[in-house]
Amino acid sequence: MTIPTLTPIVDASASGRLADLRPHDPHAELRTAAADLEAAFLAEMLQHAGFGDARDSFGGGVGEEQITSMLRNEHARAIAGQGGVGLAELIFDSLVARAEAAQ
Repeated sequence: MTIPTLTPIVDASASGRLADLRPHDPHAELRTAAADLEAAFLAEMLQHAGFGDARDSFGGGVGEEQITSMLRNEHARAIAGQGGVGLAELIFDSLVARAEAAQ
């Protein structure tokens, strides 16, 4: 029995990375920083809203608290990645304005 070989749809052999095929975004780092800040904000809001609080029937202790914290952060990143509450765009616009004023 022979195993079929797969041929790539896109030839990224010149750079080795598919990301290099996208147009260059000069503000990519600022956009990432803004999204990270919104995700951190959302994680704090989820914590204060009681997301992931331990149930009375289970009491996992410290391990459960750590896993809950990681789960809360991932949920916050997912929310921010799908548009969030619009905070990332405001932060991004402010960072871009500040960067352009500095130049």
